[in-house]
Amino acid sequence: MKSKDKKERFILRLREQYKAHKKTFIAYFILRFLVITALILQLFNKNYENVFLCVLTLVLFTLPSFAKKQFRIELPDALEIIVYLFIFAAEILGELHSFYTIFSFWDTMLHTINGFLCAAIGFSTVDLLNRRQRPSVSLSPFYMAMAAFCFSMTIGVLWEFFEFGADILLHTDMQKDAIISQINSVTLDPDGLNKVVHLPIESVAVNGNDWLAAYGGYIDIGLYDTMKDLFVNFIGAVVFSFIGFFYVRTRGKGKFVQNFIPTPAENTNTDESEGI
Repeated sequence: MKSKDKKERFILRLREQYKAHKKTFIAYFILRFLVITALILQLFNKNYENVFLCVLTLVLFTLPSFAKKQFRIELPDALEIIVYLFIFAAEILGELHSFYTIFSFWDTMLHTINGFLCAAIGFSTVDLLNRRQRPSVSLSPFYMAMAAFCFSMTIGVLWEFFEFGADILLHTDMQKDAIISQINSVTLDPDGLNKVVHLPIESVAVNGNDWLAAYGGYIDIGLYDTMKDLFVNFIGAVVFSFIGFFYVRTRGKGKFVQNFIPTPAENTNTDESEGI
């Protein structure tokens, strides 16, 4: 009997959550259905690496719900939907369907969004702390913006460390290569001085293959990709930090920022999973 009542309460709470966050529910279940479909197809194809990728995506989909329950917060629908779309775009479209190589802008776009979202998360963390009555904390808008910016850039750097580690230890290619046609180096100075030598690449042969004819130059391993990723992460972090600064200055009048700022949950006594 108790089990039946608990089930009914759960269904009732689920219906309430659906009415309050209808768009989020729809987006979540559509994306989850697509991932499960991809997982089944990869199982039939015996591509177990992609199966693991699909399982990882399903696990990542639980993070917003975990954050809401663990930290007793409410996520705006826009933020939660963007997080789901970001995970799907990065893992399923980017890795599984090779969007990273098909579309040259895909990785840049996702890193820019990542910088923006991480700044929003960092800003939200500080903002929630700033709203608490105990302990008493009063942080300036500039400090909150800087904290959000630094949080976003730290996440970006840690991710590049992860990519580098995976490429070295697991022999992956997460740090995508770039073709270079000129070398600028002081190492090539015949006098051994700190003078830059500009050397155009006119011929490249690797294992008997003419890379200049095939690729147009020599392959830079990861450096250009890493710096580009950090730069676009920087842009995303600056944009949100700038918006967040004026949001705090006007104390919440900006409707756009409210779509990315979690708020304390109204009911902090529930022990059931809230949201999706």
